[in-house]
Amino acid sequence: MSFYTCLIVMLGGALGTLARYVVSVLTGPYSRMMPWGTIIAVNMVGSFIIAFFGTLTLADGRYAVSENMRLFVMIGLCGGYTTFSSFSLQTLDLLRIGAWGRAMMTVGLSVVLCVGAASLGHILASRLNHHTILVAQADIEEEV
Repeated sequence: MSFYTCLIVMLGGALGTLARYVVSVLTGPYSRMMPWGTIIAVNMVGSFIIAFFGTLTLADGRYAVSENMRLFVMIGLCGGYTTFSSFSLQTLDLLRIGAWGRAMMTVGLSVVLCVGAASLGHILASRLNHHTILVAQADIEEEV
């Protein structure tokens, strides 16, 4: 892990985060009842990009690229855009090797534990806010 590699990942992360924000603002009007911007424009697109780019640019793939370029796109850009893309790729890898049980456990645990952690965070913050029961995000953060 060199300083240069860290800069590459940071730049990708910054661009991915900015892209996520822009998509959130643009899809806000369509995402009042369901977070369609997050589900489709962020999570699905990010999952597609990380798997497509990751497969296409393998060392023995059709369009091999440097490891730094892979880190820029897959860890930086996709990671800044959505961590769901990493989750999706890791789950796909488990499915591809036939580890269906581990894949389903990954899906189940990720959903249960992450929603549980978000709930715990919300409860603790609500108590610190004198038991105010408010949603933990503002309208502009709905998609972020």
